[in-house]
Formats: sequence, C-alpha cells, structure tokens
Amino acid sequence: MFEVGDKVVYPHHGAGVVEKKEHREVLGQKREYLTITILYNEMTVMVPAENAEAAGLRPVIDEKTVKEVLAVLKDDGTQMPKNWNRRFKHNRDKIKTGDVFELAEVVRNLSIRDLDKGLSTGEKQMFGRAKKILASELMYACDMEEQEAIDFLENLLENISGDRGEAGVSAGGASDLDDDDLE
Repeated sequence: MFEVGDKVVYPHHGAGVVEKKEHREVLGQKREYLTITILYNEMTVMVPAENAEAAGLRPVIDEKTVKEVLAVLKDDGTQMPKNWNRRFKHNRDKIKTGDVFELAEVVRNLSIRDLDKGLSTGEKQMFGRAKKILASELMYACDMEEQEAIDFLENLLENISGDRGEAGVSAGGASDLDDDDLE
C-alpha cells in the first residue's frame, strides 16, 4: 500500500515521508512496520503496515485538492459551540479525523474566531499546531520548502482576515482561487 519515499499524512501529527519498511517482532508478533519521519515536529513514527489505513495514514493531497482546501480556507466560517471547552473538543475531533478539509475548517474557524473574539490559550496552541500540520501537507503537495509553506499559509490567512474585516464575511469567502495562489 505505502512504499519507501511516499509522502503521507498521519493525523494529528502532519505530513511526512515513509523512510523504511521493515519486519519487526513486537510482543511476540512479527509484523511489517512503516517508519515515517514527520516533518513539522521532527518525530519518527512506526505504524504497523496492516493498520496504516485504520490509523488514518493517507497520501498527501494533489494540486487539485490543494485548490479545494484553499477554497475551504477562504469560505465562510461554520457554526461552532459557544462554550470554549466544547469548541476545543469539537475542533480536536475534526483534527483527529485526518481529513484535510476538516483540518482546513478548523484553521479557518479558529482564524475567524481569533480575529473576532480572540482565542483561549488552549485554542491558540491548537490553532498553531493545526496550521503547522496543514502547512506540512501543503509543503509536499505544492513542492515548497517548510518555511515557504508556513509563510504561504500565514499570508493567505492574513489576506483572508483583511478581506473579511473590510467587506465583512460574504458568501464565497475572500476571493476566487487562481493559479497564482499556488506559486
């Protein structure tokens, strides 16, 4: 399913590269494991190959999907629980799914909330982590350097926030996507 050199996303940790496949004996069972180096926190994760899909491991998105993700970021925010505890759990659960669109929603919604009302300390940490996870995937999907992907996402969120502040939140978000967004 996954091969050495594949760029993959591990939910809650971000994008990385499959560094090796090897058979190991753990707790008396011999299994094939994938060793994945996660970019943003320089973590190495070993995942049993047979459980990779159940763990949420998936390939990095393609350029078409990048445009769809950027559209989610530019779209209107969705309704979130008013209670910060429930909102935190709601967003944490979305991040755990490993779905890039759910992650983009969390980044967008926390960005809007930060602009409008500010974020709790826990939400600020979650927002920072979610942005790094999304940037790590954009880095591989758009063939960027790590800092370039982080700056790209930060600039995009700042531009969207500026557009929201000037025109209010309108249907369709800030502006239409074009190929310049990917360069």
